[in-house]
Parts: sequence; C-alpha cells; structure tokens
Amino acid sequence: MTDLLDYADQVWRGEASTGVYHSGRLREDGLHEVADGVWMWPAFGNVYLFPTADGLFCFDTGEKRTAGDLFNATRARTDAPLHTAVYSHGHIDHVFGVGPFDVEAGERGWRRPTVVAHENTPPRFRRYAATAGYNTVINQRQFQSPGFRWPTEYRHPDVTYRDTSALRIGELDVQLRHARGETDDATIAWLPERRILCCGDFFIWSSPNPGNPQKVQRYAAEWAEALRWMAGLGAELLLPGHGVPIVGADRIRTALTDTAEFLQTLHDQTVEAMNAGATLDEVVHGVTAPAELLAKPYLKPSYDEPEFVVRNIWRLYGGWYDGNPANLKPARTEDFSREIAALAGGADRLAARARELLTAGEHRLAGHFAQLAADAAPDDHTAHATRAEVFTALEKAATSTMAKGVYAWAAAESQAVLDGTDHAEQLRTRTAGRTRWAI
Repeated sequence: MTDLLDYADQVWRGEASTGVYHSGRLREDGLHEVADGVWMWPAFGNVYLFPTADGLFCFDTGEKRTAGDLFNATRARTDAPLHTAVYSHGHIDHVFGVGPFDVEAGERGWRRPTVVAHENTPPRFRRYAATAGYNTVINQRQFQSPGFRWPTEYRHPDVTYRDTSALRIGELDVQLRHARGETDDATIAWLPERRILCCGDFFIWSSPNPGNPQKVQRYAAEWAEALRWMAGLGAELLLPGHGVPIVGADRIRTALTDTAEFLQTLHDQTVEAMNAGATLDEVVHGVTAPAELLAKPYLKPSYDEPEFVVRNIWRLYGGWYDGNPANLKPARTEDFSREIAALAGGADRLAARARELLTAGEHRLAGHFAQLAADAAPDDHTAHATRAEVFTALEKAATSTMAKGVYAWAAAESQAVLDGTDHAEQLRTRTAGRTRWAI
C-alpha cells in the first residue's frame, strides 16, 4: 500500500510523472491495497476489488490482454468468488476481465458473477460489433498499433439501470449514478460509508478527453456537471479509471473542480463564439484553455487537446458544417489538390514550400502543403518524402496521443509509398520499442 500511495503523492506534487504507472510495472506487484479492504489492479484501465462477506465486488474489469493476469493476481490474494462487477462504461479497456471468473464459476459450481452497467452499454456493444472494421482502423491509427483488431464479442451486463441504482454486497453499500461525459453510458460508484468514489474515466490524470477526433460524440458540459456533483460528496479516496488514486478530501475536491472548470470554460467560450456567428475556424483558433489549469499535473494535454474538445462541442450544437460555404459540397480532394498544384507550378513546388514552412517553424501550414502535394501527385516520391518528413516533425512536436497517432499514421503511409512496402509494416518499424495502447 505504502509504495503506491507514496508514488501517487509524488505525482500529485509534480515530483514524479505518470510514466511508471503507464509502463505497466506496477502490475508486477499484483493487487495493491490502497485502503483497508480496497485492492487496485493498475492495468491500462484500472480495476478495483472490494472483499465482502458475500464475495468480491469489482468496479471495472480491465482489458482483454490482462484478464488472465487480473484473475491470477486476485487468486493470489483470495479464493472468494467474484460476486458483482460494475462497468464504468463500455470501452474495451474496462469490460473484458470477467471472463476468467465466469469460467471459474462454471467449473466450481458457483453462481456466475453479476455484471451491472448502464442501459446504454448493451447498445454500445451492438454498435461496436457492427462497426468493428472502422474501430479497428481508428484504434490502429490512434494508438499506432497496426496489429490490433477490434473485438466483436462482449460480456453483456446481467442487470442495467437508467439514472441511479443501489447495490448491497455483503456489508458494502454501493450507490450508482449515471452521467454523460466521455460516453453516454458512464457510471459513477459512490461508497458513502467508506467515503470512496469510483469515478471511472471522468478523471484520468490528463486533461479530459471529450474531443477525440475519430470517435463518437462526447459531452463536455455534462462531464463538468458530473465532476461538480462528485466534488460535493466529500470523498476521501478517489479511484480513477486511469492513473493513481488521490487521497484526501481537499485534494479530491480541488482535482474535480479544476477539471470541471477546464471543461466549462472551453464549453462556454465555444458557445459564446457560436452565438456570435463565428465559423468553426474562428472558434478553434480563438478559444483557449486557462494556462494555470493546463499547468496542473492532472490536466496536461497528454491524451486529448483543448482544440479537439472545442471541435466536439461545435459538433454537438452545430453539426458538421464549419461555416465555410466551399466546404458544404466540396470538390474531390485530389481534384482540388491538382488545381492548386497547377497554379503553384507542380506538386514539387508545393512540396518545396512545405519544407520551407517546416524549416520556418510553421508546422501547421507545412502539413497543409505536404498533404496537397501528395494528393495532387499520389505516386510522386518527392511529394511523399516531404509528406513523411513533415508529419514526422508534427508527430514529434505534438503533445497528445491522439495527434501523435494521426501524424505517425500519415508519415508511415508516405514512407510505405517510398519503400514499396506495406503501410502496417512501416508503422510497426516506426513504433518498435514503444509502449502502444489499444482501447
């Protein structure tokens, strides 16, 4: 217990990064006791186990790759059956750990564990199965994981609820509450007698991620509202979906209210600009997050980015039209790019300008010109060499996982053209030795 909580304290103070947590090394020690009768499995998506007289209560169950490890770590601690598991939401890093416990229950003649989730979780699983190909591609790209395949079969919940629900497992009182944030099926668990808050991915030791550019709608304002509700509970132990626990009512209140303020200011600035008739371009480049909040160790934009959040707020209220009439019914990308290349004197001129802009530190403009060159001349090696160079530079400069994944994917595409190899092989070469996430 002491080592993990000491590390968590250092992370809070800014004296240590979350790198040790994300490396997976904490799992080598099995379950960590973070409070009396509270065990944490620090997987990519955290798992929390609570022993009771009726068996184990589990909040979140982790991902498929570590399901067997979770089971073994649990059995190294206790032989108690898994009684109930709650999914904080249906993302695949939170819902794949029940399988080995189901198998065990069948082999030993026990009652199968009861899985509880929000009523929107089963529809999510059905959507995932229907869009498995798309989800494979976007997750390969986002996490630079070319071998990843999106699953099509899920452990569905046995019990669902709509707004709130109360569970009693042994001596443990668990109050469930639904809120929309990263997903439309999110569940918060509040253990009032223990003053323990299981918040799922409403808090992840990074700036919140309601802006993911490749995934379905997310809900910044409702996320902020849920955070403010949680901040008023007086929790003394916060167990997040990702990252280390936070101990102490004052710290928890500060972390949750800061995160709510971060989201609320992005939301309010965006809506104000929309109401004033601004275009998406004006909104994206005009709305900013407070620097003092971005400096917090739990709000650094290491996964998502504020401008992605702004775009998703626009999408929620304004649809996909960005305010530029030329984009309402645009020409095919390659046709437009060839016209620009003709005006510039050829795709090689566009590529040359991209390199000039890159040298001048104008990375965003360089990306536009490099993409135009490759679209205008999709078989031209000079264009693709430039595109690979520019998007590699953009990847290195980016702070967020989401941006890095898209830029790296683009660079690997062009390198594959240059080398006459498979794009996935290029991506594997680029990411060799890195820790790759896949959720």
